[in-house]
Amino acid sequence: QVQLVESGGGLVQAGGSLRLSCSASERTFSTSGMGWFRRSPGKEREFVARISVSGGNIAYADSVKGRFTISRDNVKNTMYLQMNSLKPEDTAVYYCAAAPLGDGTYRYWGQGTQVTISS
Repeated sequence: QVQLVESGGGLVQAGGSLRLSCSASERTFSTSGMGWFRRSPGKEREFVARISVSGGNIAYADSVKGRFTISRDNVKNTMYLQMNSLKPEDTAVYYCAAAPLGDGTYRYWGQGTQVTISS
């Protein structure tokens, strides 16, 4: 019923950069806090970054702080994750998620995009 569309994953060498994108309908995006999560083989899904409806409140996992930047464009209804100084341990499937009305509960998820960092 609610579709989130991701793009931007791929293969990059350690130290390189990627930018992930996640788009949604205006109805969903305009009322949702948004977040990025990732899952590596054999591990549970982990939080990466989140951003509030208006973009004023942002938080990052300690493991990516200073390297990743989350942002959103409320005209294009798109959220971004700029990833710099990538490390092999960043290899994972990355998912975007939406929390309707900014209630902090992520109810809608994208299909995931593979990010692979070679050493």
